[in-house]
Amino acid sequence: MANQQTIAAPFSLSGIGLHTGEATSVRVLPSPPDTGRYFVHDGHSIPALVSTVSPTQLSTELKTATGASVRTVEHLLAALFGMGIDNARIELDRPEVPILDGSALPWVEAIALVGIESQTVSSPIFKPLSQTISVQHGDGFVVALPANSLRFTYGIEFDTEAIGKQWFSWAPSATNFFAEFAREIAPARTFTLAQYIEPMRAAGLIKGGNLENAIVCDRDRWLNPPLRFQDEPCRHKLLDLIGDLSLLGFLPQAHILAFKASHTLHTQFAQAIWTACK
Repeated sequence: MANQQTIAAPFSLSGIGLHTGEATSVRVLPSPPDTGRYFVHDGHSIPALVSTVSPTQLSTELKTATGASVRTVEHLLAALFGMGIDNARIELDRPEVPILDGSALPWVEAIALVGIESQTVSSPIFKPLSQTISVQHGDGFVVALPANSLRFTYGIEFDTEAIGKQWFSWAPSATNFFAEFAREIAPARTFTLAQYIEPMRAAGLIKGGNLENAIVCDRDRWLNPPLRFQDEPCRHKLLDLIGDLSLLGFLPQAHILAFKASHTLHTQFAQAIWTACK
């Protein structure tokens, strides 16, 4: 158990929505204990919980029973969870969180700048897992194996020389989780292959995508180097997974292994973990 935390003061960031292409402003404010992380848009409150996940493509969307929704929440939620923020009110003027530089780093830096405030209520950051939990679609999967400590292992595979096959394993210490997240995971940016861009835009996606908010490669090379890490794409997939798992409000104490997974698999996995840990 650890004391819950919120940010010590409000902060604001603005940018372009990755999929809508619309200019978006976000204001993140302190929130009382046990209120959780929640979005406010157009007068509606949308809690960041497993129960509000809505199916979507290439991002995570949250939607209430009344139809209020917000999408592309994963990087901001990963930053809040990765920095130990349990309670935060997130106000948006558009229904999509801005992509910023494609990573969680701008959010992490903003949180560090305003500071973190400890609260009087405590809650678990990690929960033991008593059974193996897995979800699968095709050759993609996410599985959690009970373990004495937390470890993530993520694998990706793309038919391009620039990415190819990558595996990244991360075993953060329980006492230094937040600093290690900020250093090892938060800076990893979203990525895509140049050949996917036009089909995705034809489908109404990534209208706001550009070389300033994503790393892009063709079959042979990166079009906008340098990378922040040699395995930056793989680390970014882990960033997405942490953002999606933050909807639990805790992490399972387990070895979490993922391969060729998507936001859909991530959130299905979170729902399975929630059921197992109730």
